[in-house]
Formats: sequence, structure tokens, C-alpha cells
Amino acid sequence: MSAAPGRAPWPTAVWALLAGTFITRAAGFVYPFLAWHLSDRGLAGTWLTVVLALFGAGWLAGQVVGGASADRFGRRATLTGSMLLAAVVFPVLAQAHTLPALAAAAFVSGIVYDAARPVVSAVIADTVEDEPTRARIAGWRYFAVNIGVAITGALGGTLAESVGLPVLFWCNGLVCAGFGVVAWLVMPAETLQTRTARHGYRSVLADPRLVLLWLASLCGFIPMSALYAVLPQMMAQDHLPAAAYGWAQVTAAIAVLVLSPLFNPWLARRAQSKHPMVGPLGASCLILGLGMGSAGLVSTPAGYAAAVVASVPGEIIATVAAADIVNRIAPAHARGRYAGIWGTSLAASVLAAPLLAGWALEAGGHHLVGLTLAGCGLIGAGLCLPLTALARRHAAALRCAS
Repeated sequence: MSAAPGRAPWPTAVWALLAGTFITRAAGFVYPFLAWHLSDRGLAGTWLTVVLALFGAGWLAGQVVGGASADRFGRRATLTGSMLLAAVVFPVLAQAHTLPALAAAAFVSGIVYDAARPVVSAVIADTVEDEPTRARIAGWRYFAVNIGVAITGALGGTLAESVGLPVLFWCNGLVCAGFGVVAWLVMPAETLQTRTARHGYRSVLADPRLVLLWLASLCGFIPMSALYAVLPQMMAQDHLPAAAYGWAQVTAAIAVLVLSPLFNPWLARRAQSKHPMVGPLGASCLILGLGMGSAGLVSTPAGYAAAVVASVPGEIIATVAAADIVNRIAPAHARGRYAGIWGTSLAASVLAAPLLAGWALEAGGHHLVGLTLAGCGLIGAGLCLPLTALARRHAAALRCAS
């Protein structure tokens, strides 16, 4: 008897990749504690900002390179190689003292820090056939990432003073090495056709559906990234202690823990539709924009925590809906590149959010920040309208051709 729709058994490789995603995020100390590490090395002001920006630029480049490598050299080789490189460069970053060494190590660390994302997305699309199961996996993948991030903050904050940040960076590298070895052992070997694919990014970027998806995702992710980029500044201007910001993050993690199991079944059912989940993506942009935008109207710890919690459903829906769209529009030979291009939208939001929200904070204060974030959500939702038309037109053309 075949499995019911959305209840098909998950391949062993998918389980291993989800577990690896969780563990590497739970030990992912390099990104959240990089600014503190650079401060300990004597960097401040402009140079500290430059090195942090290099890490972000590496993160964006890593999505592009990882996606292309996954299609050209294979999923297993790319994931294992990137994790082993992380095992080398994270300790280098931990021990570096000079500005050139810190800058170079930060850039390469950014490349490999989230390099697994497009590879894992491509493997899920390769090994899981039905969309409801893919949606469930995407939902639990988001859950694993966010719970891992919460553990990183709690564990890192507890251990940083007692063992030091370099030790945490070494631990991050060792965990990545372990993930790379396990991935090589459990992931299926690709066929020669997959490994020797030579289709470039030019054809991928010529797909207007992917371009619109990228723009809509960027607009939705900017409010999400504002949690880390501008919310601490707003709370500091309201004379709230750092602990209040910490509790806002804890509240967000609890919301993810509670809401993910509630939303995932509904998203899996929605994935049974013959059309990609563009409507839910547009709704998620609105939720993210209005949720985080409401932070511009509050000034208390409870108010900020409520704004963060209000945006969590948008994060859950956006992650699953965008993954569903990528899976449906990407041809088999370019799944890694499609996932890589989409993954750059998150990296770009990490770079864009502090610039946009920082300008709004300087130019008009908290209210302008709120309007700016809400406007990003509205624009993202608006971009989903032409995306819906293009997706349905393409699906109709395929049906006519068949």
C-alpha cells in the first residue's frame, strides 16, 4: 500500500540532512558571536563593520557558488567539501589577529556558513517526489534551524566567558567536519548526468518567475532580518536593557516551537494544489511587514516581544511557500542553482535590512522604521501578483504541450 499524500516515508538522507542542519545551527557560533570576537581582537568602528560586511558578502556568494557546485559536481561532494572547508576556516578565524587575516577568514567563513542550504534543498527535491511531503520537510527544516539558533544563543552566551570565543569557533568547525563525513556516508551518489551538468546561471536568471520570487522573498525577509539589524537599536533608544532584547528572541523561539507543528499540516495540505504556493507567500510578506512594522509603535519589552511573535507565522509560511515554488519551477538539472539564487535573498536581506532600517531610524525615528518595514511587506505581496500569473501561464503551457 502506498503512503498517503503528504505522509510518504522520508529518505534516510533527508533525515540525516535535517539532523545535520539542526546540529550545525545549534553549534553555529561563528555568525552570532563574530562581532564580539572581532572586538576582542581590537577591531572597532569602520574596520569592524567592514569585516562583518565581508562575512555577509561571503554568505551571499556562498549561495551562488554552492548552488552551481551542487549541479555541476554533485550534491554529496559539494556538501562534504563545504563542511570540511568550514572545519578549517572557522579555527583560522578563531586564531587570527591581524586585520588582513580576520578579513579573509571572515569572507571565506561567510561562504561556507550557510553553504548547506541550496544543497539540502536540491537533495530534498531530488529524493522526494510529492509536494505535500516536501512541504512538511521544509516546515520541519525551518523548525530545526530556528531551534538550533536559539540553542546557539543560549549555549554560546553561557560558555563564552568561561571557555572563550575561540573555543566555540573551534567547536563550530568540528561539528561541521562531522556533518560533512556523515553526509558523504549517507547521501546517494549522483549520476554522471547530474555531475556533468553545464547549464549556467544565465539561463536560470532568464526565468522571470525566479526573479520575481527573489524580489518578493527579499521584501519579506528584510522585516525578518530587522529583528537582528535594528530592533536592538530601537530598544536601546527606549532605554530598555539588553536582557529585554534577549527575552524578545526567547519569545520568538517559543513561538516557533509552538506554531510550527500547527502550521506544518496546513501547509502540507496546501501543497497538494496543482499551483505553487504564491498566495501564501504573499500573505507571509504582509504578516512579516506588518508584524515587525508594529515595533515602530511600541516602547515596552512586552510590546516588542508581541511584534516579534506576530511576525513568526510569516516566517514559517514564507520558508515553506518559497521552497514549494522553487521546487516546482526549477528544472531537474538546475535545482541547486535555483535554490542557490533564492538563498541569496536571505543573505541580501541581512545586508539590506541594517542599511534601510538604519536610514529610517535616523531620518524619521521609530515610526518611519515601522512604515518602512510594513512597506517592504506590501511590496513583497504585490510582487506575488505577477508571479502568480506567470506560474499559472507556464503550467498551462506545459499542459498544452503534453
